[in-house]
Amino acid sequence: MILAAARIVSVLIVLTLATKAESRQVNLAAPAASLSQIPFYVAQERGFFRDEGLDVNLIVMGAPVANLALIGQNVDFSSVPTAALSAMLRGAPLRVIFSAFYRPLVWLYSKAEIHSVKELKGKRVGVAGIGSGPDHLLRELLRQNGMDPSRDVTILGLGVQANLYTALSTGNIDASVFVIPWNFTAGDAGFFELVSFVHQDTVQFQGSIVVREEFMRTEPQVVEKFVRAATKGLLYSRANRSGTIAILMRNLKVDEKTAAKIYDIGKAAMTVDGSVNESAQKRALDFVARVQGFKDSGPMDKFFDFSLARKVSEQLQAQSWKP
Repeated sequence: MILAAARIVSVLIVLTLATKAESRQVNLAAPAASLSQIPFYVAQERGFFRDEGLDVNLIVMGAPVANLALIGQNVDFSSVPTAALSAMLRGAPLRVIFSAFYRPLVWLYSKAEIHSVKELKGKRVGVAGIGSGPDHLLRELLRQNGMDPSRDVTILGLGVQANLYTALSTGNIDASVFVIPWNFTAGDAGFFELVSFVHQDTVQFQGSIVVREEFMRTEPQVVEKFVRAATKGLLYSRANRSGTIAILMRNLKVDEKTAAKIYDIGKAAMTVDGSVNESAQKRALDFVARVQGFKDSGPMDKFFDFSLARKVSEQLQAQSWKP
């Protein structure tokens, strides 16, 4: 009896090791632990990546660094589309192939004594990274308020959100651009909400999948598996409020009340299936091109390819897959 049990345990260990050995390790660069990463958090926790034979490492790094890591083949995918679009305008061979959100989940907070954007003139403002989505939003906002971002305001790229919050708390900067849940942290600490970009008429993709063109050609099956798992994560997020809130609590390290607020704010900005129509693609690209000083951005298919996201969504519907 003991020998039989030992044999069973041995077989299980061998099977477990074999399964791990068969898994394809994939690295995803993400700019912050935030709501925008929810399709990947869900895919990880619900086993959607594992079902596709993928062992995914989600690595947090600033948007510019994440973009360079993708271009340099140090990671397989990134979720920083704005920095990628900036690089693509300069010829980087990348594509945005999936996006969980089409509105910027970004807020600008300042010291309590600053109550208008115009009062930022001569001040220091923090962003996670120069060239990131929040950086673009900030520069456009400053221009709309009659300021030259390169002369009238000192914009500092300080890395992860914790760095930004520390810099604002210690007075090293006068304002900062935050993503969820750091906007709540800043508000609770008494900082003033200057702008909620989610309520502005701006199209900006977040929680995206960006990939190198070469990787799409050489590893099409890996790309499709990754997109399928992420799509399942997005569909689950849209359909399961309580389950998604629990996942947010664990990954963002917040309480249930905060996680519920985060979910409810963000759901309205979610795409239906990870794909985005051509009109929204053009608006997102034109915004980046304008901020970067490009007059002609070129055809959409140089930057976006949502055909795989649509294909995967149609397959899941045909299979009557339920999140």
